[in-house]
Amino acid sequence: MKLNTKEYEEKMKKSIAVYGQELATIRAGRANPAVLEKITVDYFGTATPINQMAEVKVPDARTIVIVPWDASTLKTIEKAIQTSDLGIQPQNDGKIIRLSFPQLTEERRKDLSKQIQKMGEEVKVAVRNIRRDANEKCKEMKKKSEMTEDEQKQSEKSVQDLTDKYIKEVDVVTAAKEKEIMSI
Repeated sequence: MKLNTKEYEEKMKKSIAVYGQELATIRAGRANPAVLEKITVDYFGTATPINQMAEVKVPDARTIVIVPWDASTLKTIEKAIQTSDLGIQPQNDGKIIRLSFPQLTEERRKDLSKQIQKMGEEVKVAVRNIRRDANEKCKEMKKKSEMTEDEQKQSEKSVQDLTDKYIKEVDVVTAAKEKEIMSI
């Protein structure tokens, strides 16, 4: 009986999906509402994401406009953005908050590129850990005589093929984001 690699493949896919979401929150010089996803505001004692408290619009390539549904939350949203690691000073005109994204400097681009590579390596480690778990399951099944040695080898090879496929996908996603940042 060969190992069912479905659950391990799902875990690998999920790791890459999370990586993609994390990359979306990296400020690349263009206005992208995803940069606000990790920022929460204390709203009546509950940590609430900005997009659940306000309309978030992107009127042009370098600006995000935040229009709170409750005007009394304007100051708390502004404070949450200031204390975040976004690195942009919000402009509050009493009704809306504007975030203006400056052009990225060469140094900042290189820093972002290093950060992206580091995140990519972390995802590769996660994928390899999933491979290790699958291979341990194969050894355990072999030990319990639930699979033959040939089936164990075949299962380990199919797990390795999955690992190679998803590590290559991480490389492609990483390279695309780096290209996006360096070409802005």
